[in-house]
Amino acid sequence: MNPSMLLARERSQFVLIDMQQRLAAAMAAESMRAVEQCCAILLQSCRLLQVPVVATEQYPKGLGPTLDRLTPWLDAPPLEKTCFSCGRLPAFRCRLDPQRDQIVLAGMEAHICILQTALELQASGRQVFVVEDAVLSRSAANHANAMQRLRQGGVIVTCTESVVFEWLGAAEGDAFKQLSRLLR
Repeated sequence: MNPSMLLARERSQFVLIDMQQRLAAAMAAESMRAVEQCCAILLQSCRLLQVPVVATEQYPKGLGPTLDRLTPWLDAPPLEKTCFSCGRLPAFRCRLDPQRDQIVLAGMEAHICILQTALELQASGRQVFVVEDAVLSRSAANHANAMQRLRQGGVIVTCTESVVFEWLGAAEGDAFKQLSRLLR
């Protein structure tokens, strides 16, 4: 396997896109709980492994704030946006560390903001990873279509456990013990 296809925590940055209260209410409840759990695991992993986090909120006046369960793990307040692609927001581009070329995306909705952000970041030369079990759309068909388009566009589609264990790199140390408990 090409080692550049693996995530490295010192090269990574995590982006949590639009995990907001009113948007969450429009999703299938069971799927939303699962995605929220995966996002919580990813955020806690970022904190423990010192992977920077950027969060966004799509029109928070209409869609509400970020889910309460996730806010304790954010490094800074979410960036407000009305554009679908985060890449079109100057404040977002400023928050991305130019030394970290691997961008990991999670959030909502897979076929809109996740897709557009991923493809724009990919086109700008970043290596983009979308965490399939940590992104959601209102319909399964839209989610499946987004994953197919992302793969066709060269984006790496992965899962929460793969991200965490690639960042860890080895089954040793306190970080491994703590994150293993989260993944049970």
